[in-house]
Amino acid sequence: MKSPALAKPVITAKERRERRKRAPLIAAETIARLARQHPTAHCELDNRSPFELIVAVVLSAQTTDVGVNKATPKLFARYADAKELAAADPKDVEPYVASLGFFRSKAKAIVGLARALCTNHGGEVPRSMQELLALPGVGRKTANVVLGVLWNESEGVVVDTHVMRLAQRLGWTKNTDADKIERDLCKILPEDKWDNSSHVLVFHGRRCCYARKPDCPACSVNDVCPSAFDAENVGRKKKGA
Repeated sequence: MKSPALAKPVITAKERRERRKRAPLIAAETIARLARQHPTAHCELDNRSPFELIVAVVLSAQTTDVGVNKATPKLFARYADAKELAAADPKDVEPYVASLGFFRSKAKAIVGLARALCTNHGGEVPRSMQELLALPGVGRKTANVVLGVLWNESEGVVVDTHVMRLAQRLGWTKNTDADKIERDLCKILPEDKWDNSSHVLVFHGRRCCYARKPDCPACSVNDVCPSAFDAENVGRKKKGA
């Protein structure tokens, strides 16, 4: 005989409003609790060098880290550094990234990136936000990942789809634009935790706070989350949007 499903906890509208009001004030404590739930949180893009990391992050746009990790071993076996990739024709690179979405534009982007690294930085990945943002295909998300992972010098919080969703569910932002969400998070999270906070939120989004069916019973902060046990439609794009 099938066991009856556990009843979903009842959280009143008043309590949710109070949680949402409190959420930014306890953000540091909340992220610390999530960090304890995910003590091994880290960047999940496989890499062995700054060059491999920045290329992998550029390739990860609108695709999964798992997909990128499947493609990059053969890519980096053929093009081991910026100099080798800079000398390539993008069409010759396409087969190595063909399993990824928008692979033609991505092949062109990483070749352009490699050429800029060779022309302006001696083939090395620069260490400043300004220099990184000047590279083809590099935006704030990529730059913050590189600065944080390589040198623990992130200048903000990496905001991907998981971070966007969780920031809204946790009551840390009402915005839907990545840049505005980043500014909101930087105001309420400790600066020395910006890099790790990104990894923790991504881990939690991939392992617990799923987009379609969040596992609220397994969440370590379901007692303070304004969206707890009713988060399915929070932080997700509505159909037709």
